[in-house]
Formats: sequence, C-alpha cells, structure tokens
Amino acid sequence: MTEETRSHYEVIVIGAGVAGIYQIKRLADRGVDALVLDAAPDLGGTWYWNRYPGARFDSESYTYGYSFSRELLDEWHWKERFSPQPENLRYLNYVADKFDLRKYMRFNCKVEAASFDEADHVWRLRLGDGRELTSRFVVLAVGLLSVPTLPRFEGMDSFKGRSFHTFYWPHEPVELAGKKVAIIGTGATAIQVIGEIADKVGELTVFQRRPNWSAPLNNSPISVQEMADIRARYEEIFATCARTPGGFEHEPDRRGFYEVSPEERRALWDKLYDEPGFGIWLSNFREIFMDEAANAEFSAYIAERIRRRVRDPVTAEKLIPKDHGFGVQRVPLETNYFEAYNRDNVHLVDISETPIERVTATGLRTSARDYDFDIIVYSTGFDAITGAFDAIDITGADGAKLFEQWRDGPSTFLGMMAHGFPNLLMPTGPQSGSASTNFPRGIENGVNWCMDLLEYMWARGHTRAEATAEAQARWTAHVTKMYAIMLMRKAKSWFTGYNSNVPGHEHGKTRYLVYNGGTPKYVAAVNEVAAKGYEGIVFGARARAEARAATAAE
Repeated sequence: MTEETRSHYEVIVIGAGVAGIYQIKRLADRGVDALVLDAAPDLGGTWYWNRYPGARFDSESYTYGYSFSRELLDEWHWKERFSPQPENLRYLNYVADKFDLRKYMRFNCKVEAASFDEADHVWRLRLGDGRELTSRFVVLAVGLLSVPTLPRFEGMDSFKGRSFHTFYWPHEPVELAGKKVAIIGTGATAIQVIGEIADKVGELTVFQRRPNWSAPLNNSPISVQEMADIRARYEEIFATCARTPGGFEHEPDRRGFYEVSPEERRALWDKLYDEPGFGIWLSNFREIFMDEAANAEFSAYIAERIRRRVRDPVTAEKLIPKDHGFGVQRVPLETNYFEAYNRDNVHLVDISETPIERVTATGLRTSARDYDFDIIVYSTGFDAITGAFDAIDITGADGAKLFEQWRDGPSTFLGMMAHGFPNLLMPTGPQSGSASTNFPRGIENGVNWCMDLLEYMWARGHTRAEATAEAQARWTAHVTKMYAIMLMRKAKSWFTGYNSNVPGHEHGKTRYLVYNGGTPKYVAAVNEVAAKGYEGIVFGARARAEARAATAAE
C-alpha cells in the first residue's frame, strides 16, 4: 500500500500551523503513525495566509519560537525584536525541514466532515476531494483566528477594482503607488496595515466604526551580539514566560495601584510606553484589568498620549475609544499608526456617523457621499476561536453536532476535550489557556498535555477517552466565573465572542471563549487532572456507558 492510498492512521492532526507542526513533531518522535492535513497549499497557518503589509509578531520573537530544541534555539537568529511575516514563515519552514516533518503533511486537503464510529472507536474523516480517512484520534490544531469574516454590504460583487480581506492579501506584490485605497475597519490588523502603507499609496481612506486602543510596538533590529546574549538566556526567558500570566517576558507590577502616588504611576507609564512590546499592558498594575477607576485613570493617560501624536484634535478624539478602557481586550501594537493621520493623503471616515450603505462599481457609498477607489481592503475580523471548529461538520458518538452544541457558546473540559466527542483533542481549543497568552507558549503546554494523555492511553491499551459531562460543566463554570472579575467581560471583543458579521455573535450574547486565570494557574489545573489519573475522563471500551452513568448520577 502506497502512502497515497493509505486510509487509516493512529492520529490525524488537522492544521499545519504553529500548533500542528509541534504536534506532529511530538508524534514523530514517538514513532506514532500520524498524518497532518491542511487546506492551505503549504504549511504555516496564520503566517502562510496573513501576508498583508505590516504583518508581524506582537510577541518578542525569541519568546514566540519553539522551546523544545536547544539546537534549534542555537541555530536560529531572529533579525528583529518583532519579526515580520516573511521571516516567520521562513522559520516554520526551517523547523519542518530540519526535523523532516513535511513527509507527514498533506496540503490542499480540506477536512469537510468528521464523525465518530462508536463500533470501531475511530474517527471517519471526509475530505473536500471526496476521499475518506480514518484514525483512532483526531487532534484539531486549527487556528483561533483563521476564519475571516466579511461585512454584509450590498453590492460587494459589483466593485470593478481589486478587493480582498487582509487574511487573503495576494501573494504577489500589490501595486499601491498612486492608488486610491479604502480600508474598512480599525482593529489590530488594520492598525498594522495603515501604519505600513500610508506613505506608499496615493490616497488612503479609513472607514472606522469604533476605534481601538493601541500602543507603540517600538520594534528594533537584533544584532548578532544581542542574539548571542538571548541564546545564553533562553532558559531564563522561557522560565519567565512560564510564570507570567500572559506567557510573555513582561511581568505585572506587584505594587498596588493605590499604594503608589499618581506621580509614580505616571512615571511607570511613561517608561512602559517607550519600551518595546506588551509592557504597557502586561507590566502594569494588576488593577487596570479589574478596577474601573484604575482603568479609567490609565485610559486617560493613553488618550493623552494619542492627542499628543495626532495633530488634528477632531481626528484625535475619533481615534480614542469611548466605549471601553485600555487593556480590557487584547491590545494592538502599532508603528506610526497615529502619525499616519497627520498625512494629507490619509482620511478618516466615521461610519458611526455616516454609515456605509453599499459597495458600488467604483467604490463605496456612505449616507453622506460616494467615494471612488482602486482597491478596497476588508479588515473586518474573524469568526474567532470557534469558527475553524464550526467549519468542519463534526459529529460525535450519539450523532450530536459540535457546531450545534456550541451555537450559544462553547463548553469544554480544560479547553482540550468535549463531552460526547471521544478521542477528539484540541490542544488550543476554546476555554484553553492558549488564546489569552503568548500563543506558542500556550501551544506547547496544550500539545504536551495531549501527548501525555495519549501516552497514558497507549500504555494501558485504552482505545477511547471521553470527558464526563460533569467535568465539562465544572470547567465551563470556572471559565465563566473568571470573566466576572475582569473588565473585559463588557468589551465588544473576540474575547467575548463579539462579531457583528456573524449571526448569533452580536453584542450582549457573551461567549466564554478564553481562560482568564493566566498561564501558571491553567498549567497547574491541567497538570492536577493528569496527576489524579485524568480525573474527569473515562477510558476504555466501556467509556461511553460509564460516562452516561456518571452523568446520570449527578
């Protein structure tokens, strides 16, 4: 039987991004019969697709890379503190080639459906080309921001120029010089794009519904000498990431907000604002995430900094959020974003005042006027966290559909398993510790836990594992409770499941998608489950009956 005609594997991994690459590395190291499937033409996940100008890490590069190989750490030289997309994709290809992982990967393979066969304890997968594969286990290493959403404007197909979502930015160079460009949205991606292309286009018109807080990235090159120092400190760097709530090297200020004077607080903020990365967010006082007054004072400080950077006071006020405080949702980091609005060729249109009514053959029509464009860029977000799971028709042991069970919000066990869906693992799933942390650090935690679970099963001859309904309900209640203490619970953010372009995800329908307890608490919680013999998971051929009995006994 050739590799092309094989149909059964012990483990099938869906997704060849950062998570899928590490997952297959762990499986290959153990000699497990495994395969990776990805709908894209090549590996890389988010770094394969997102090729828009300005796309780069907001994590320090050396904290984003994999930590599993000392040799890899010694070989790779990160060129910038916050590495750009082309370099990030080169890195992932380098990893795959160094460890000979491509032989396990199949591209242009979209998984359309997966259903669990109770009789044989296997998953049956249907691919887009009609092929069917089976595996004992399925690992969903799908991207948390990999299903882009478009607005629902009338006439979008009528535009005669070029238009695309930032996720699908063309791979070939896009000619911007002299062009009239529209960008719809001012979220994290748009903030990167606007700062990068403002001086390269003829005219840039930004259509903003609601502004986002943003702070300087403060990127810089990494010299050979600095990289040598980083290599010498890798153990210390990753230890810091492991003990910080966000999985970054930025540690919160342990002093109480009200224990220091306003002058001392401002001195700290001045310092952090000028330093690289998320320090302004994550090395701050912890009260800014939970205390309304503390957050309001800090938000006023950031608003003042924005006013100092934007010359026109009317424009400055439009760029300052009024509906949420700084840091209650993931903070976009920017380079020359606010300065872009000081340029004569950059225009801001507030579509809360003059809404977009339709796309025309030549551009956009608002309630105030028509605009002509050569290019329309949709930076309108993603069906975050659950979108990539919903895109696969996943059917569990009793015919239950994962999409239907998660319609009003996901419910999981540890963010890595779902009751009713045996042998389905999600190392970076909804309600796990990954989305709210430095993603690769969360990925390694999740993949390692899933691998330990698989090792436990293989050592004991188990062919089936399923979380109990009670364990899942308990974890989901814990995740929900963690939202209650955070100001982010009020935000119109993908952290709360908000997306006006996805039916059912409107404001007011909170979806509890992420774990807010921080990396150390999450790792402790999942390790405790493992230490107790995977308490909350039922194993073996009798797993379904026992899971039902456990549920009935509650």
